[in-house]
Amino acid sequence: MIRSIVLLASFLFLYACATVPVTGRRQMSLISSAEINQMSADQYQQVLRESKLSSNQEQVAMVKRVGNNIKNAVEQYMASKGASAELAGFNWEFNLIQDDETVNAWCMPGGKVAFYTAIMPICQDELGVAVVMGHEVAHAIANHGRERMSQGLIAQFGLGTLSAAMGQNPTATQSIFMQAVGVGTNVGMLKFSRSHESEADHIGLIFMAMAGYDPSAAPKFWERMSAMSGGQAPPEFLSTHPSHDTRIKDLEGWIPEAMQYYKK
Repeated sequence: MIRSIVLLASFLFLYACATVPVTGRRQMSLISSAEINQMSADQYQQVLRESKLSSNQEQVAMVKRVGNNIKNAVEQYMASKGASAELAGFNWEFNLIQDDETVNAWCMPGGKVAFYTAIMPICQDELGVAVVMGHEVAHAIANHGRERMSQGLIAQFGLGTLSAAMGQNPTATQSIFMQAVGVGTNVGMLKFSRSHESEADHIGLIFMAMAGYDPSAAPKFWERMSAMSGGQAPPEFLSTHPSHDTRIKDLEGWIPEAMQYYKK
């Protein structure tokens, strides 16, 4: 019996694997992009309804401009790899939420991006916004939300489908989705989240370079973020993000690769 379960799990893992663009890493994919993109679109609209959008037209225009530049670079990259179909169902949106306390930005599956005004002083300018935008868009292109949700469904319900999970326990399934796209935290998922953050740093560096933004700005942004935190960040093993020092070191190591894509 146990052997049969292991064999079934191994078969489904091999059958339901996808490949991450740029890095080529294989990942679990038990649900479709269409399913998670629809959940993302619904949740994004709820966030917008419950939030106040920024009235700072200069900053709003900057976020939308950088977002569209990186979107165009992503679409060109995927087309060059014959992978444009992977962007089916993407309905890009870029919004700046008025919140001067939450230093954050995120991108849900399907290209749903939100920046919070508190992160703008750390970005400083369009180049800093591009660092953050490239990273957040990379999460969506790498399908990190779909991968984490697949892992969460297995942990909660065993091998099954999203529709079955919704029918069995819609509240738990919604909670898994929120964790999968970075809303909330789950200690059991931290290992995956740290690796996803590093992968998004790597891919995001490539995307910002393709969009015409100097990738050498990325370590400088994280140096500012580190200074802002005043050394108060939690230990790396308890954080869903790499430590600032680890992140800066890794980014510096990827810059030569990214510079190959950079065109002023």
